[in-house]
Amino acid sequence: DQNNFSLDMWSNTDGEEIQNTKKRISKLKLSNSSKKIFIKTILTYSYTPKNISEEDFLNLKINWLIKNNETELLEEYLNKNQEFQNKAKVIQYLVDQNIAGANLKEGCEKVNFINKEIKDSYLEKFKIYCLIFNKKNNQAQLLFDILKEQKRSDKFFNEKVNFLLGITEKTNEKIDDTNLLNFYLSSITIKDFKYQPTKKTKKIIWEYLNSANLIQLQDIADLKRIQELELAANSGALKKDKIFEIYRQISFELNSLINAEDIYQTLDGINSRSLIYQKYLLSDNIENKIKLLFILKDLFKKDKLSNLYVEFLSENLKKMKPSEIPDSFREVVAKNILKEEEYKLGKIKYDDKVIHRSRIVRFYTEEGTSKQKSQRDLESVYKKIKRNKKYFFSAKDLALIESLEKDGFKIPKEFNYKEIAKKYSIPGNLLKLAQNNEAGFLALKLVEIIGADEIVDLDPETIYFVTHLLNKLKLYNFRNDLIISGLPLRV
Repeated sequence: DQNNFSLDMWSNTDGEEIQNTKKRISKLKLSNSSKKIFIKTILTYSYTPKNISEEDFLNLKINWLIKNNETELLEEYLNKNQEFQNKAKVIQYLVDQNIAGANLKEGCEKVNFINKEIKDSYLEKFKIYCLIFNKKNNQAQLLFDILKEQKRSDKFFNEKVNFLLGITEKTNEKIDDTNLLNFYLSSITIKDFKYQPTKKTKKIIWEYLNSANLIQLQDIADLKRIQELELAANSGALKKDKIFEIYRQISFELNSLINAEDIYQTLDGINSRSLIYQKYLLSDNIENKIKLLFILKDLFKKDKLSNLYVEFLSENLKKMKPSEIPDSFREVVAKNILKEEEYKLGKIKYDDKVIHRSRIVRFYTEEGTSKQKSQRDLESVYKKIKRNKKYFFSAKDLALIESLEKDGFKIPKEFNYKEIAKKYSIPGNLLKLAQNNEAGFLALKLVEIIGADEIVDLDPETIYFVTHLLNKLKLYNFRNDLIISGLPLRV
C-alpha cells in the first residue's frame, strides 16, 4: 500500500517474462533511483504471477538480494519469516558475511541479528565458535553437545571444536574449503596455514583471504601464478591493489626503465604492464604520466583485464589538477574518469518563467503545501506563461500538468495540454501493460529503462512517458519521486 501496489500486482503477468526481465536487469549497474524502484517492487508482498511457483518467485528475490549484498534486507526478511524455501542459503550468506571481513569480534557481535528461535546447523556452528572466541567455553560445550545429540554436526566440525576447547591436543592438517566456516576453522587451527586459491575458489573465500591478508606470492618469477591472481582481481574476487603491489616487486634494469616506452612491446603481458606501471610511478611530468596510463589501459584491454584497471585509471586521473592537463588530453581524460556512484540532489531554485520549474512544484517537493495554495500558484504561473507568445510547452511541463490533474487540480480551460501531448509517443508495449493492469511488471520495465541513469539525467520525453504510465496505473508514490528528482531546477 505504501507504493500503491495491490496483492494482485502480478496476477496478469507471465512469470517467465518476469524472470527474463530480471535477468536483463541483473546485467545492469542500477542507479540509486532504479535500484530503489526495483527493491520496492520485487519485495512487495503479493500473489504469485502466472506460470511460476511460489518457491521460484521467492528464489528470484532472494538470489538478487544475495548477489547485490543487500544484507540488511535479508536480515529483516529472515527475522520476519522463520520458515521459507532456501532459508539455509540466506543464513549461510549472512553468517559468511560476518566471517569474510576477518573481524570475528564484530562478526560474533552481529550474529545476534538473527532471531533466537530460528534454527539452522550452519548458524548453530558459528554461534558455538563465537562462544569459544569470547572464552565462554562452558556455554560452547553445552551447545556443542546438543548439536551432536541432534545429529546436526559432522566429523570435521567436531574435531575442530574439540581442539579449540582443549579436549584434544592435535587437529587434522587437511584444509576444507567446501564452505567458508570450515575454511576459516582450517585457517585458525593449522600451523603455518598456506592456501593457493584458483579460479574455481568460491568468491566468499577470496574475500576472507583478502581481509585476513592470506594471499601471498611465494615466487615473484611465477608468471602463471601472477596471471591467476590477475584473473581473480579482474573478476572482483581479489583486491585490485594486490596486483599493483606485485607489479612493483618485479625487478627491471635501470636501462629498461629509462627506455620503457620503446621496449615494453617486446615483453609478455605481465612484464610489460609491470614495466610501464613502474615507469609511471617514477615519472614526474603530467603529460608523460597521462601517456603511460593510457598505454597501460591498452595493455590491460589486450589481455581482457579491463575490469582490473578501469578504477585505477579513473582514480589516478582524478589526482591530476585540471589546470595542468594539456589541452590535447582534456577530452580523453574526462571520458575515463568514473562518475561518483552516490547521487545527491541539490537545493531547489524555483523559476516561475518555466512551468515545471515553478513554485507549482512545491505541492510535491515541500511537505505540507496545501492544495488550495498550489491551485492559486498554478493559475498565477499560467497567466505569466500565457503572456509569453514564444513559450515552448515541454514534455516536462506536460508531466507536471497531467500529474496535477490526476491529483484533482483544475487545469485552465484554455490550456489544451492533451493536444500538445499528441506529438510525444509512448512505447506501445508499455501502454499495453498499463491497460492490462500489470503494475508490478511495468515497474520492472521502468527499472530496465532507467538502468544506470539517475532520474535527473533522463531526457524530457522519457520523464513524460514514464510519468504518464505511472499516472495510468495510479502508482503515485513512484511518480512523485520522479517529479521531485526530475523536474525542478537544482543548485
